[in-house]
Amino acid sequence: MAAIRFFTDEDLYGSVASRLRQRGHDAVSTPEANRLSERDETQLIWAAKEGRVVVTFNVADFARLHHSWMAGSKHHAGIIVSNQRPIGELLRRLVRVASSLSAEEMLDRLEFLSNW
Repeated sequence: MAAIRFFTDEDLYGSVASRLRQRGHDAVSTPEANRLSERDETQLIWAAKEGRVVVTFNVADFARLHHSWMAGSKHHAGIIVSNQRPIGELLRRLVRVASSLSAEEMLDRLEFLSNW
C-alpha cells in the first residue's frame, strides 16, 4: 500500500510541509506548489490530480466540498481538517494518521484530526 502524500493548504502553518518531510513523509505546501490564492475547490482538484491529501484548518469549506464531491460522484485523494492547534501537536497527529492509514484508505475520506 502506498504512503499518504500531503498537500498543506495555505491556511496551515507554513512550516508543516517541511517538518513532515524531515520526518520522512512526502509533503508539499501551497507556496511550494505555486498555488497561493487559489480557490478551495481548485486546490482540491489539483490535489486530487496529484494524489495528495489536503491538510487544512479550513474545516467548514473543505467539509462542504467533500460532501458536494461525494454527492456528485467526484473523487479526491483525501482531506484532513483540523481546528487550529499548536504545531507540535498538529505534526504528531498527522504522523499518526500517516502511520495508520494508506493512500488507498484515504481516498474520498474526510478525516478530522481531532480524532487522532
